[in-house]
Amino acid sequence: MNNEWRDGNTINLLINGEDFYPRAMECIRNAKTEVLLETFIFAEDKIGHEMQEALVAAASRGVRVDITVDDYGTFDLSKEFVDKLINAGAKLHIFDPQPNFRGVRFNFFRRLHRKLIVVDNEIAFVGGINISDDHLLDFGPKAKQDYAVELHGPVVADIRQACMELLIRASSKQDALEYKKHYNQPAPEACGNSKVLLSVRDNQKHSKDIQQQYLLAMRLAKKRIIIANAYFFPSYRILRELRRAARRGVEVRLILQGRPDMAWVSMLSSLLYSYLMRSGVVIHEYCKRPLHGKVALIDDEWCTVGSSNLDPLSLSLNLEANVVVMDSELNQKLFEHFEDLSSSCCKPVNMKVAKRGYWWRTPLIFLSFHFLRHFPGIFGWLPAHSPELKLIKSKKRAYGERAFNFKSTPLEEKNQDNLKVVRD
Repeated sequence: MNNEWRDGNTINLLINGEDFYPRAMECIRNAKTEVLLETFIFAEDKIGHEMQEALVAAASRGVRVDITVDDYGTFDLSKEFVDKLINAGAKLHIFDPQPNFRGVRFNFFRRLHRKLIVVDNEIAFVGGINISDDHLLDFGPKAKQDYAVELHGPVVADIRQACMELLIRASSKQDALEYKKHYNQPAPEACGNSKVLLSVRDNQKHSKDIQQQYLLAMRLAKKRIIIANAYFFPSYRILRELRRAARRGVEVRLILQGRPDMAWVSMLSSLLYSYLMRSGVVIHEYCKRPLHGKVALIDDEWCTVGSSNLDPLSLSLNLEANVVVMDSELNQKLFEHFEDLSSSCCKPVNMKVAKRGYWWRTPLIFLSFHFLRHFPGIFGWLPAHSPELKLIKSKKRAYGERAFNFKSTPLEEKNQDNLKVVRD
């Protein structure tokens, strides 16, 4: 995969599902040749059904449709839902398919956490928004705050290439040969002024790329660093660069979860508050609803949007994808958005709160930080993980090989004592 800056792109910021879903589905409905979709979660809810309809319509008119979902994140689709996609001609791939034991899933680590959509090698979407209705405001108090971008221009070819390389590398030999036939396509022509780099994290040649982009930008920062990240427990190198930047007079502001969807994650982040604030780092907790974003801006041009959290899973184990952008207009939009977020939806963390219980938290901070810092290495002692995709080709094969932990249909729920007869 190319790891180069591309000139001549246009980029549009999409905030939450209200911006993202209508635009992504419109592009899929207008697709002419190809749709590539990767996501961690593809839920069978109102957004999932709407996306399914768009994909089915595209596949039915002859568009090549490849959908790749993570087995841990997307584990409970019904047979009818999957059948509709497959029967229309769409290809559904399961990343790292693993059987469960008594309903417990053990493929916790090295997930496919990327959220990518590429249409006709002309339009791409990159961000942190899954295919699920909990990214919509009408979901209620637990609706997620999140971000994505729509891209046009030469960088779209790099995003498409990343999707195709996963399909080729992780599929069966026969399927990989078929994908190689469609691998090479010319890059779209320049159409804007944004300079964009696709940065991915894998467990091969690009294991540190996203972290390196953050570190380089932090070291060069002169004016401000604003990071809005859902799960914040980064490497020591990132913590050190944030402290150094604050000490040399750079405004360093973190926007973290104040209403966490997982309380233990927020607790780990809070262990770092005093350590960072002693150097002048300002921390705000977003309290309106759960923050799910993975966004940052530095100075007046640099910004990044994608799927990568700043925690051990994203920085050391998961497959992730961010775009790094040099664009003053996008940077300004994000800055104004975060200014509004900080003033209207966040509470600042003060040193008194950060130091509360510090005498007993200090050893916990030390142990937690160093365990998580070395956790990827400890996990690496286990047998090496090779990415694997299972292509669901027919309902008989899918059900027989337990590619999904399919949830019961209404008919099955009425016949729980005779599920074998229903399945046959």
